[in-house]
Amino acid sequence: MFGKIRLSILGLTLGGILTTIGFVAYANDNATLNLAGFFYGIPLLLGGLALKASELEPVPFSQPTTPEVLKLRSEQATVTQNKIRKDITRYCYGQEAHLDQALKYLQLSPSDDEMPIVTGLRETATDGAYTLTLEFDSPFVPLETWQTKLEKMTKYFGPNVDVQVAQTDEEKIELSLIKTNSQ
Repeated sequence: MFGKIRLSILGLTLGGILTTIGFVAYANDNATLNLAGFFYGIPLLLGGLALKASELEPVPFSQPTTPEVLKLRSEQATVTQNKIRKDITRYCYGQEAHLDQALKYLQLSPSDDEMPIVTGLRETATDGAYTLTLEFDSPFVPLETWQTKLEKMTKYFGPNVDVQVAQTDEEKIELSLIKTNSQ
């Protein structure tokens, strides 16, 4: 629930309102409102600013999910697929990029400046199996590097997930997580 709410804007709004009330109360010699405005408003305002500085926006869907695929998701999606989808489609705070820890673990991030960035996602069906496809902007990590990590990615995103990597443009990589029937 909180992932869809921009906590930074909430903090800035409430902090701004309470701080303004504090200044108005100070000008009107109202000590109670003055203290409440300053003691709650300024910290909320500063907290909102800090959250805004570290805010990571949700990754958009590159195409709408069809009702058939939604049905497949509810029937077949693995815990990992659902967790990834929910994680990257919400506001995050204090992270460099979506899936930054996974990319570091998989050794697909040579440095923070060269890390592939998730730019979109889509849900489809592949031969009747639910598929979550992550679209990356990957100018510094070539397709060959992604392909050498396929076995490690399959273990990392598994069980019951087949991983496929494809290059759609010179610097664009698609990582597909396909539900399998293996146990």
